[in-house]
Amino acid sequence: MQDDSSSDIYIGLMSGTSLDGVDIAIVDFAQQPPNLIHCSSHPYEQSLRQRIREITISGTASLDKLCQLDVELGNTYAQIVNRSLEAAKLDIAAIHAIGNHGQTIRHSPDTDLPYTLQIGDPNIIAAKTGITTVGDFRRKDMALGGQGAPLAPAFHRFVFSSADSDRAIINIGGIANITYLPADPASDVIGFDTGPGNTLSDFWINRHNGETWDKQGRWAQSGNIIDKLLENLLGNEAYFQRALPKTTGTEYFNPEWLLPQLDPDLASEDVQATLVELTAITIARGIGQLPSIPVECFVCGGGVHNHYLIKRLQQALADCQILSTNQLGLDPDYVEAVAFAWLARQSMNRQAGNLPTVTRASSETLLGGIYFQQ
Repeated sequence: MQDDSSSDIYIGLMSGTSLDGVDIAIVDFAQQPPNLIHCSSHPYEQSLRQRIREITISGTASLDKLCQLDVELGNTYAQIVNRSLEAAKLDIAAIHAIGNHGQTIRHSPDTDLPYTLQIGDPNIIAAKTGITTVGDFRRKDMALGGQGAPLAPAFHRFVFSSADSDRAIINIGGIANITYLPADPASDVIGFDTGPGNTLSDFWINRHNGETWDKQGRWAQSGNIIDKLLENLLGNEAYFQRALPKTTGTEYFNPEWLLPQLDPDLASEDVQATLVELTAITIARGIGQLPSIPVECFVCGGGVHNHYLIKRLQQALADCQILSTNQLGLDPDYVEAVAFAWLARQSMNRQAGNLPTVTRASSETLLGGIYFQQ
């Protein structure tokens, strides 16, 4: 397929905090909702996932290893783009740009010198695909005093807003976050991280069962929630009590945060059930902080497949119907990848990609650096 002036096609690459791999979405924004031409998920090889995990949680990461990983991920992402274009039977001339989120290694917005780092060199992606690539989306927002996150709420407003009712979008990846979309266009969109999504339960099942995630939440459902542990996890963590907006990451909510709080005699499946409940309760409390409780909440991200988590979330939010973003015309597994395709589109059109009411930046701004193919 050659370039078509009636199309508006971008590619989004998303490597999330769950560290499971890369999602790619090839999207035509000439339609509403956007037309998802091609989407696929590409798991990281075990050795690559382990190296990313080590460098993410390490306080003494090797600079050589970090730089090598930046190059390796750039090559990996470029290969995924090229294979996906072949699968979709698309020529590079049809693509305006690639939006590459990159793999988050550190995100520390609350220190004296705030910083964030995503790797996966966009120079390599542009060179090896022949397509202009937009990357490094978060640091401009932070340069303007923002948290650099969450960025998806601006896209959620674009694609999911309703003039008829208030809505909430719940993204459950490694970290869980909420976007509040008021029906009144004069009201502020609200977005924030609630705390751990899948990251702790993924770690726990991998440690005990060797699996990368708890399929449909079956293992968690086989256990019993440990009320005292849940109370301690909630009560000992100041983040859960912080005012909105707020953002966090797996560099904080990780095994080093969890393990010191566990009694070694606890049954592993009971701990898993408790970790799922922690996610459900903190999301529900986040919804409770919104100006109004939405009648409908739409879930995206890997957590949508954890049936036990969705069941517990529905129980915690009895007055809100929990649905998938499939109901709004967008596959829940690829909402974030589509969001970064849209952010690349915003950048290429010299339009703002952040929402200051969400990130606390001093102003709206164009996000990302643009790496032209030649």
